[in-house]
Amino acid sequence: MKKFSFFLSATLAASVVAHAQTDTITLTRQLDEVIINAPVAQVTNNHTALTHEQLNQSNTGQNLPFLLSATPALVATSDDGLGVGYTYFRIRGTDHTRINMTLNDVPLNDSESQTVFWVNMTDMASSMSSLNVQRGVGTSTNGSASFGASINMSTASPLASNLSPLTSSVGLSFNGGMYNTFREMVNAHIVLPNQWRANARFSKVNSDGFLYRTASDLYSYYGDLGWYGDKTEVVGRFFGGSEKTGMGWDGVDYNTAYGINGADRRYNPAGEYTTTAADGSDSTAYYPNQTDNYAQQHAQLSILHRFTPQWSLSATAHYTHGAGYYEQYKRKKLSYWGLPYSHKAYGMYRKQLDNHFFGGVVAAKYISEPVDVQFGGAANYYMGDHFGTLHYLEDSLILPINYEYYRNDAKKTDANIYAKAKYRLITSSPHRLTLYADLQYRYVRYERNGMNDEDMTDLPLEVNFHFFNPKAGLTYQNRGHLLAASFAIANREPSRNNYKENVLYDASTGEYIGLPHAERLYDYELGYTYSHPRFAIGANLYFMDYDNQLVLTGEYNDVGAYKTKNVKDSYRMGAELTAGVKITNWLRWDGNLVASRNKILNYHQYIDLYDDQDNWNWVGQDSVVGTTTIAFSPTITASSLFTFDVAGFTATVQTNVVSKQYLDNTQDENAMLRAYSTTNLNLQYRLPMQQWCKKDNAPDLRLLCQINNIFNAKYANNGGAEASKFMDGSRCCWYYAQAGINVHAGFVIRF
Repeated sequence: MKKFSFFLSATLAASVVAHAQTDTITLTRQLDEVIINAPVAQVTNNHTALTHEQLNQSNTGQNLPFLLSATPALVATSDDGLGVGYTYFRIRGTDHTRINMTLNDVPLNDSESQTVFWVNMTDMASSMSSLNVQRGVGTSTNGSASFGASINMSTASPLASNLSPLTSSVGLSFNGGMYNTFREMVNAHIVLPNQWRANARFSKVNSDGFLYRTASDLYSYYGDLGWYGDKTEVVGRFFGGSEKTGMGWDGVDYNTAYGINGADRRYNPAGEYTTTAADGSDSTAYYPNQTDNYAQQHAQLSILHRFTPQWSLSATAHYTHGAGYYEQYKRKKLSYWGLPYSHKAYGMYRKQLDNHFFGGVVAAKYISEPVDVQFGGAANYYMGDHFGTLHYLEDSLILPINYEYYRNDAKKTDANIYAKAKYRLITSSPHRLTLYADLQYRYVRYERNGMNDEDMTDLPLEVNFHFFNPKAGLTYQNRGHLLAASFAIANREPSRNNYKENVLYDASTGEYIGLPHAERLYDYELGYTYSHPRFAIGANLYFMDYDNQLVLTGEYNDVGAYKTKNVKDSYRMGAELTAGVKITNWLRWDGNLVASRNKILNYHQYIDLYDDQDNWNWVGQDSVVGTTTIAFSPTITASSLFTFDVAGFTATVQTNVVSKQYLDNTQDENAMLRAYSTTNLNLQYRLPMQQWCKKDNAPDLRLLCQINNIFNAKYANNGGAEASKFMDGSRCCWYYAQAGINVHAGFVIRF
């Protein structure tokens, strides 16, 4: 079965979802004529556009990265093994901290960690009207630079296509499945007098998780109220959520992750400790509150005014507040908590944060037949407090209640201005030749004060960055043919973790040791697509040349955040192939295949050598020198999607293939993720309610069943490795096991 699944995927995959590519072209022309808040990606071959219905086709409670799993070059990962708790993704091997994400033009990436934690706003896809993925360096967006891709999302009236946005409606959705996974969602679209409209949604998601003690207790909400005049629109949005999740970021060994020799793949070591009974016998126990807890609230106010059919101006003010903590029970050296002792003891401690993010975004746009011009900018400010408290210590020391062992705060200013234009050199039908250019200046100031929670030393920091990010391209369209070429430069500042895990500060001299450098990317893209009423094909070639790329080392800290370091010269290059065909009126196939080469030049890393895993006696060092493969960068990713649609019944079969990935940059076969293939089956049936009720306003009712990993593949999609190895060549690695076959079923009804 597993061999058949892998063969099916590798044979049929061939790249980007064809109907999504077709929608991209149509959607972009519509957006040229009607301005909306979401930034629009340039019409190119490295762009995927998804509608509300496509996003939610298989939405049974997994977070957004898993709903995007058919996107070319995207690999989704999860801590809990199901994709309900903490989930992440990489595109073209680039991790989520360097993928720019915006929602209604507003930066969504956290200013310090530079990622988006989807678990904080579970089921956000239910409130999205559209989502655009631009691989490589896309057009200018607000927030951190895009080094692997940019994802631009918009919220509006996410109604099913058969319902009018001018009619009020209410929707309910429920599904339940394995590992006690349940999702309940209610939403409403309300048409009010005098051109007012409102949307509201509340979602609740619970799951035990595939791994033991990785349960998720999540909720999220979304609401907007808008006035839509002939020339002016004003919309206020409020959304957010809260999460409590069991920790699953410690990982497990190779045999456990892959179920070798009957190992329990659901094993989770987080919170594990040993107790001694009165008779002297030892037993294993687990701390019951080894959890992560966080809540986040967002507010946006957007105004759009059309002065003429050509000129428009939009502005958005925003505010985000987040606060929470994670709690752990671990055996540590007392010096870890800033205490002047080197012996070990169990302690229960919390690392907490409280942050605020606010600012504004403005854009003006002029549209005419020969030329489109857009210019604008943004200014954002972030304040974050980080502190740790020790609540219990298995030691004779007397400590104050809720002893605070570290505190640091950070401030970040992020501002940019940009101008971009498209000039149509040839507009005579059927030919269309367009030249575009995009210039952006970005200023970043990051300040940090207080104690570093990695080594309990002071780490004052004040850095400023001035980035110039130019982009240019050319597209040619003729009777379904699209040829595009582009060149872009992107610059990106280091994240909070890049600083706190690599920098040593000498207070006596005021010097910094190990200060990370900003990254620079030169991105070259060349692509071709052909769209026909029955089929579509495409190919995109890319070469991403990096200067001082911050690559993952495979190591992580005690909260599962991966460590990085600069490498001077590195590159990613590849070919993204796309194909789709409408086989019959009721059957179509879409697929993608990405082949890539991801290398570090002149790499040098020292690795500690130990005798064996029982004694851990240090015996020296080994070194890796030369050209190596970048960690977590598969050579092949592929996706195949069959869609069967007849008489209200829809079935999709989606297969994803990911080749092997190295856990660090040493290209060591003893530190890698095995290649894997998964196949998901989605079944839906829309009941003929109008026929049964004999009226046009009958409710719309769909029944659905989602079966993930139907061939029960035993796989891991993430992991890490210590920068050490043993004399026999083995490595100390950890892996994140993912669930085997799991089934979820439910219904969606809209009145």
